[in-house]
Amino acid sequence: MCLFHGKVKIHKDGIGGRNQIIRVIKPIEFFGFRAFFANECYKTAATAFESSVVAFFPMPVILKLMQENFNVNLFFIHYLAQQLGYSDDRTVSLTQKHIRGRLAEALLFLKKNYGLEEDGYTLSIYLSREDLANLSNMTTSNAIRTLSALATEKIIAIDGRKIKLIDIEALERISQIG
Repeated sequence: MCLFHGKVKIHKDGIGGRNQIIRVIKPIEFFGFRAFFANECYKTAATAFESSVVAFFPMPVILKLMQENFNVNLFFIHYLAQQLGYSDDRTVSLTQKHIRGRLAEALLFLKKNYGLEEDGYTLSIYLSREDLANLSNMTTSNAIRTLSALATEKIIAIDGRKIKLIDIEALERISQIG
């Protein structure tokens, strides 16, 4: 599949039915093919955060393109290698960083992937507190408390689901020190 418009999360149910967001997809990114290449059953699901347009490419068509054009092979190898590196970094972050560091990293990740609105501060994705927690590998209550603490420190501002990044340098410091 290829996301043409919108925002999509790739997630997996964890222990006790708790959802873990593995990654987020932004427009023009492919997804839903790793299990095919690994000859496995699908282990994750995709859910749109908002109204989205997704193109479905049957895998036999992709395989035919790969046979006919070496650059298609290189594209998928490059993409999978990038995703593996990202997964390695994320594993370390989610297991070694404290809650503040994980949440700061998630906010910076959302900024990098989806950007900011015209005001230059507001994330252009509006996540529920539960989704933000699932992205940061924490409980919803911890995400709410940590967001409130960051808002009290004037690092972010919160207006419903909208999050403004007021002090990006402070978020980067928090993310780095974990």
